[in-house]
Amino acid sequence: MGFAIMSPYWVMMGIILILTPLICWIFTLNHKESRTPFERFAKEIHEKRYYLHAIGYIVIIKWKSITDNLNEPIKNSTGNYTEWIYQIEGNATLWIQQTFESLWLTDFLNFHYLFIYLFLIYITTVYFAYVGERDLTDKVTLNYLLIYALAVPYYLFFNVEVTSSWIPGMKALLYHNDWYSVFYASHDPLDNAVPSLHVAIPFGIILLNYLHCKEKGIAMREWKHWRYHLFIVINTILFIFTIAYLGIHWLVDIPLGLLVGGIGALFIHHLQPRMRNDHGSMFKGVTKKKVINHTFWEGAATLLMLSLVISSVSYQENNIDERVSMRLGGGDTTFEILTPLEYGENITTSITNYHESLDLKFAILWNDAATEAMDSDSGIIDWGVVTNLSTEYTVKPGETVTSVTTEAKIWNLIIIHNPAENSEEVIEVRILNEYNVEAMNLAMLLSLPSMWMTGFVIHRIKRLKQAGRPLHDSTPSHLWEEE
Repeated sequence: MGFAIMSPYWVMMGIILILTPLICWIFTLNHKESRTPFERFAKEIHEKRYYLHAIGYIVIIKWKSITDNLNEPIKNSTGNYTEWIYQIEGNATLWIQQTFESLWLTDFLNFHYLFIYLFLIYITTVYFAYVGERDLTDKVTLNYLLIYALAVPYYLFFNVEVTSSWIPGMKALLYHNDWYSVFYASHDPLDNAVPSLHVAIPFGIILLNYLHCKEKGIAMREWKHWRYHLFIVINTILFIFTIAYLGIHWLVDIPLGLLVGGIGALFIHHLQPRMRNDHGSMFKGVTKKKVINHTFWEGAATLLMLSLVISSVSYQENNIDERVSMRLGGGDTTFEILTPLEYGENITTSITNYHESLDLKFAILWNDAATEAMDSDSGIIDWGVVTNLSTEYTVKPGETVTSVTTEAKIWNLIIIHNPAENSEEVIEVRILNEYNVEAMNLAMLLSLPSMWMTGFVIHRIKRLKQAGRPLHDSTPSHLWEEE
């Protein structure tokens, strides 16, 4: 219990809760009249139904937990596409890391990566509620909820390993830090690189602010919340550098994150007035003809995306014998995460060494115990410490070694090491984990909302263009003819 309290998440959230009043006060110095008096805040929450926003956060936390638990059991069928991404951009992120690497920058960006991300998710909602912006309070809450939902099929079916698990010599400056490692290993599968939610979510807020001001006829620089908006923009730019520097995301994850954030923002901007009944009842103007039209276009987009997912699964299953899970240069050490089991379950892990002459080393450690081997200064795992904590196993060139894990209710790490001294001696490794759990149908089901939302946005843009209306116009279509 003591460790859980001192985990990075709870430390960051504690700081955020303490700073919330101060942050709201600072960013309203130029429009003090917007502040909601403390004695009226409870009434505001009740009248504007902000308690539903808290429920929304609970829902997405649970949704994320379910999704993360599905990621590993279906990976044998979904495989990964890291090699494709590597062929496109090569060692670009390695150059960024090696060019700028310094201890102080690593420490600062490790803190920024988690703290500001949580800050933007939670304080932005509180800030807009505090200044009486009901619509934006709704939208930034939905932004977190729905952008994660949009990312679900990409995370589950188009796995891409983090750069530090694939590019030889790339350090995991975040994941191999002794304080952060337990938290991230139990909350991040490390193969959900595409798209980057550290880009998608703040960009969604930026775009929502822009669409809101555009529709209200407000110039962004004259908007009373311009300073807070600019704060989000600056930190989003810093996120883009951070995710490349720390050994997490590929450069291609950035535009894909912007795309997902953009789809989410457009969906929310056009849906929120309906949800608030700003133009009459939620379903006012809905006719049989419109239902058929929406079903056809949005259904077609959903079916197209679903067929791509099914094709992806089929491709990966057919090429399982050629799959590479990770690449390690000489001296590199990384890890594969084994999610907790129920009592009586087990995980059968097969590790294949594709190198023609080099041995591959591995060990299995409890997540919490592995922190002793994490070097917070250099972002590497000390293999000598690992061998003191656990049994070392060897996978000979061209061979496959199988291991069975039975411990229930704990996170385990399979720590993999290339003992070669030359960094250019790269070992390609295949890791297959058999969880004996049927999870594919649920994974498909959880992906459908993302596919439908994408279809809705495409259809909405098409209808706006045909009607000669701007992209920021959130007026329901049944009112277009009346204006």
